Amino acid sequence: MPLHQGPEQPDERPLSVNPFYGEADPVGGMAEAPPKHRLPAAPLPPSTAYQLVHDELMLDGNSRLNLATFVTTWMEPQAGVLMDECRDKNMIDKDEYPRTAELERRCVAMLADLWHAPDPSAAVGCSTTGSSEACMLAGMALKRRWARRNADRYPSRDVRPNLVMGVNVQVCWEKFCTFWEVEARQVPMEGDRFHLDAQAAAELCDENTIGVVGILGSTFDGSYEPIAELCAALDALQERTGLDIPVHVDGASGAMVAPFLDEDLVWDFRLPRVASINTSGHKYGLVYPGVGWALWRDQEALPEELVFRVNYLGGDMPTFALNFSRPGAQVVAQYYTFLRLGREGYRAVQQSTRDVARGLAARVEALGDFRLLTRGDELPVFAFTTAPGVEAYDVFDVSRRLRERGWLVPAYTFPPNREDLSVLRVVCRNGFSADLAELFVEDLGRLVPELRRQPHPLTRDKEAATGFHH
Repeated sequence: MPLHQGPEQPDERPLSVNPFYGEADPVGGMAEAPPKHRLPAAPLPPSTAYQLVHDELMLDGNSRLNLATFVTTWMEPQAGVLMDECRDKNMIDKDEYPRTAELERRCVAMLADLWHAPDPSAAVGCSTTGSSEACMLAGMALKRRWARRNADRYPSRDVRPNLVMGVNVQVCWEKFCTFWEVEARQVPMEGDRFHLDAQAAAELCDENTIGVVGILGSTFDGSYEPIAELCAALDALQERTGLDIPVHVDGASGAMVAPFLDEDLVWDFRLPRVASINTSGHKYGLVYPGVGWALWRDQEALPEELVFRVNYLGGDMPTFALNFSRPGAQVVAQYYTFLRLGREGYRAVQQSTRDVARGLAARVEALGDFRLLTRGDELPVFAFTTAPGVEAYDVFDVSRRLRERGWLVPAYTFPPNREDLSVLRVVCRNGFSADLAELFVEDLGRLVPELRRQPHPLTRDKEAATGFHH
């Protein structure tokens, strides 16, 4: 996604103001309409400023119909009230807002227990702005631990640390490797395997490997990576070579799904090789955007020199984050949701979401024009492509036509070695009900006959055909 830039030739026409929005003088309201690309000379009435911004935002897509995003798009009104009450509290000021800090600490303890930390009271962690920041923190800890073990060799021009991962990782891992000068070693996709292979990952490891990243819920197709198999392959590697390679689990989505729906799946701190886990509170943690979590199995897994300590109420509050000032509202909303739902509530919500995904996937397959890659039985997410013999249209045509009906469904090409495969992906979230799923498949079913009548696929620039960014 490109950085936002001002237009090369700014449109200097003023914003159009409906005369009746003026508080006193409707004619003056039109004459004094504000510019768009420079600060207005004078203040506007609050109602006018609100209406100008509100009207422009009406052209955004409807977030509830956005089947591209994993991010929560609905919360209870009570959660919204709490967030309003806490939006002016700075999360970093733990001594000024000790109760907000305490709620953060409780959330960390709850996640440590949920993810089977050997001693939840000894696990360390923190809130972040999302999984991207959490992944950066986990990567920093992996690199610092590796550097400490290899102090006799690093830093050196001849030694470059590396991180092993599947090619399907979220872009934040590529950013981490670029920002912190770590070589990214990626396992490509092969055939019908769309995520990391445990043995292939182990074969990429050497004495300069700081860790291996396993994804619990690939954004490309919703499938879980085999974390237990990965740890077993690294155990075997250690027996052969002595290399002790830690694992970080990127559970941005799956770490808030698997504990409730796949309790027998071993992927978390039950595996001794798992050093750290992250998740997005604002995905299947069911909180509005702006909160993630990073946890380490114990204090040894998080180098002490990376932790900053703040004293509050005579106690010691460790902090470890890249961002500084940020609102406490999302952390409070996370604690509210944990308290509100509990284990049984989360299980019910996630099961309902998975049921919707599986049912919708089956309905899409039944149309006959599509082939499913996944069925929504891990993450409540499924990917599909056009069936063999469908030549009049492609997935990019489907995405474009669905957008005309308000549905935002990303179409994209897979990474190496499956660049030949282009798919559509549907993310089912809390708030995307069975009724909405029914409306979606009805719209898709009405589109298919029209698409079949095309002479050929109509999308020319496939790179620009989708807004997919994981």
